[in-house]
Amino acid sequence: MATDANLKAARFTRTKEDFTCLHCGARVAGNGYTDHCPWCLWSRHVDINPGDRAARCGGTMRPVRAVYAHGACTITYRCEGCGMEKRFKAAQDDSKDLLERLVGRN
Repeated sequence: MATDANLKAARFTRTKEDFTCLHCGARVAGNGYTDHCPWCLWSRHVDINPGDRAARCGGTMRPVRAVYAHGACTITYRCEGCGMEKRFKAAQDDSKDLLERLVGRN
């Protein structure tokens, strides 16, 4: 029997891309799992399912809050273009100061 976790894993497409952050202009080296800028934490609405690059919006995604649970941090984003909210795992090289400020917004 397929679970939601299995379905999500099956839909993931690893796409290794470098990019320039639309919010702060930093050059980011992607590793195939990189979905946001580690310096300002902003992202871009490019995926419907992780890595598929199928979203038409393309808007910037503002980090609005973060939650630490079970030893990991998850960031919630809100698209500045369409208002959609999505959650992504924080990366080890993300700005710890910005993550702490986001946790304070919960």
